[in-house]
Amino acid sequence: MTDKPAIAAIVAAYNEEPTIGAIVQTLFDSKLFRDVIVISDGSTDRTADIARACGASLVHQFPWKHGKGAAMMHGVSHTDAPILFFLDADLKGLRKDHLEKILEPVLTGKMAMCVGIRDRGWLLMKLATLLPLIGGERAMLRHVFEGVPDKYLQGFMVEGALNYNCRMHHLPYGTVELPGLTIRRKMQKVGFWKGLIEYIHMAYQIWKAIILVRIAHWRGEFL
Repeated sequence: MTDKPAIAAIVAAYNEEPTIGAIVQTLFDSKLFRDVIVISDGSTDRTADIARACGASLVHQFPWKHGKGAAMMHGVSHTDAPILFFLDADLKGLRKDHLEKILEPVLTGKMAMCVGIRDRGWLLMKLATLLPLIGGERAMLRHVFEGVPDKYLQGFMVEGALNYNCRMHHLPYGTVELPGLTIRRKMQKVGFWKGLIEYIHMAYQIWKAIILVRIAHWRGEFL
């Protein structure tokens, strides 16, 4: 991957002390990114300190939680890179070849956006390609992100809005499978019941975005 345009890796993180270090270290060591940006979204643990120690080129600490979409937008505001690469901060097993697989279709012009499918086992990975693409690991041309109105980049609405923006403008997008890449589940972080509530809230936001961006398009607000 030589002679490639500048790429910025942006990680929105909230209290991800157990996993952020390995993620940032992998991004830094890969030499694929000009910028490695971590937005610590109101974290109360050592997320920001660990990200700095592991090679992030910029770490910004929000004093309170703004939400995933706002953290992603803030990360984008700190770079002029024409290719953006977003990652969740709770990944386990991230490797350089995962990064390359997501980037390759965008760098070669095959896709405007490429979404990574985490390892859920062979069957579930195949099924995931048939469902709304909500994975946080995605590379895209900058204009894909900037083409979404800010109000639809809030919370967990962001992934659905990005998908719809590509579909609406006939921009090619798709997926790659990432064997060996998993996440630290919400239940592991905050316990079963609180984790379940957070998953329900996330699912609500995702489906809300799917509906709202279509309504906005019909109204001429999302062009």
